Amino acid sequence: MRRLPFLAFTALATGLVLWGAQSASQAPSPLPLPRLLKPPVIDGDLREWREHAWHDGVWDLARVRAAPWYDGGRINRLTDHGSEPAADEDLSARYYAAWDDRYLYLGAEVRDNVNDTTDPQHAPKRWYYKDAIAWFIEAPRDDVAEKFAEGDHAFCFVIDPTKPDYGAWWRHGAPGQTYLEEPLPKAAVTYAIKMNPWGRSAGDFILEARIDLAATLGRGNPAWTPPKVGNRYSLCIVHTDPDGGDYGGHLIIHGTGDDDSTWAPAVLTGPQAPIERKAK
Repeated sequence: MRRLPFLAFTALATGLVLWGAQSASQAPSPLPLPRLLKPPVIDGDLREWREHAWHDGVWDLARVRAAPWYDGGRINRLTDHGSEPAADEDLSARYYAAWDDRYLYLGAEVRDNVNDTTDPQHAPKRWYYKDAIAWFIEAPRDDVAEKFAEGDHAFCFVIDPTKPDYGAWWRHGAPGQTYLEEPLPKAAVTYAIKMNPWGRSAGDFILEARIDLAATLGRGNPAWTPPKVGNRYSLCIVHTDPDGGDYGGHLIIHGTGDDDSTWAPAVLTGPQAPIERKAK
């Protein structure tokens, strides 16, 4: 067998080590979902818990376009009305998530130019043809690529303050079943929508929701266990914004859609302190 010269062998070994380190560093870190020590009142005001929850800044289409899951505008897109001075006037949002021993807490603070919940071909499951936000969650996370099969859930909220019976929707899987569609059971969800909270635009809103984990995730996968620090989930956010269009605009964040293998890994963590701001 022909042997590599020592220097060539050393260079090859060093390269393999560096390649391995680089590959490991490219694996996404799990999104940390903090535990809340005090349950918030679900009233459309997030100020009592948002600094103790996970969020990763403001999302708009410009930021999504720079993300690794961007699809070139096929689904991640906005609707052109011809009246906005710039795309960033159309839609931007912060999304929040946290948990406690019983509930998953979800929130969003959204700047939008138009509130549109009219779908000419309305069906209860067609939340994605209306202004809506859905959190896609797999619990527990696994390594199998599936589309709303066992352990997969979408908690979907149509941004209609009248809260119709399809306003809080649940797409999910179960053992041997996929794409089950039904309203979120009333006993399993409490949510509030506050429109135009900053007096800026009639399309702006705050969404706040509380999901009973045992009544939802606990029904989706026999492997699910009550929440505790270290549990691993998956997370993707889908924000739909038709603004008078048909399918209209979408922001898809931390994933590419229904395939749960594309959803970001998430982990339940202990409580989180607010960001510290230094005195001058």
